Amino acid sequence: MINDEGGTAGGSRIHEAVFRVRGARLDSLPEQDVLAEETPVALEYNGIAYATMLATPADLEDFALGFSLTEGIVEDLAEIYELELESNQAGVIVRLEIASERFVRLKARRRALSGRTGCGLCGIESLAEALRPVPGVPQGGRVPLAAVLSAMHALRARQPLHEATGATHAAALAATDGSLLLVREDVGRHNALDKAIGAAARDGLLRTGDAAIALMSSRASFELVQKTAVSGIGVLAAVSAPTALAVRLAEEAGITLLGFVRGEGASVYSRADRLVTE
Repeated sequence: MINDEGGTAGGSRIHEAVFRVRGARLDSLPEQDVLAEETPVALEYNGIAYATMLATPADLEDFALGFSLTEGIVEDLAEIYELELESNQAGVIVRLEIASERFVRLKARRRALSGRTGCGLCGIESLAEALRPVPGVPQGGRVPLAAVLSAMHALRARQPLHEATGATHAAALAATDGSLLLVREDVGRHNALDKAIGAAARDGLLRTGDAAIALMSSRASFELVQKTAVSGIGVLAAVSAPTALAVRLAEEAGITLLGFVRGEGASVYSRADRLVTE
């Protein structure tokens, strides 16, 4: 069972022969280092292969649930009847059984995601599919700016896999008071957000609206705004910059998008009126 803190089991491994360079000189003796794992993860729906992504092999149930929701494969977790994992030498297969109506729609969409690490649009067959419309998020519920800054500060101490390897991204969901509800890590930022959203959906945090802020230890790309919008979360905060397309989508969906959230500073690119600054 995976708990709300997320799991790092299987997410890293020890590499025995790392030679350090210090003072421009190569050490003669090797040292150990901890490396982040990335593994092919194949998603199958009703027995049909749909997508293969490179992901960190931890919290894969959350990943499959979040991916299914944010990619529009299902609209509710009740439409997923079964989920099982099978590991082999090649990677991990995640098998999901979904409602017949959703599976018919899935076959009509036909995607083939050949998984580059962190790629959110690999293999999409049409521009219309890549830029699919997203629902507008609920406009109620203002969020204190101080809560966003506090949550981002807290996120830095909740990334054990990144602390060990320096090679992963983190996604977190926070409440309106800035308290972190859950954190997930992955080599791909999109995968990390899918894991967080999947865990939140499983625990009912999206339905209740408790998850008011999404936080990313990365830049804010278009796909991350898409996933945030589909989840109904009104605020997306990122450590680095957004893209222009991400800002346009955030404005369209009514999402408050912040970039460069570091210390006491940030840049607000859309819907600043949602933030309470007093």
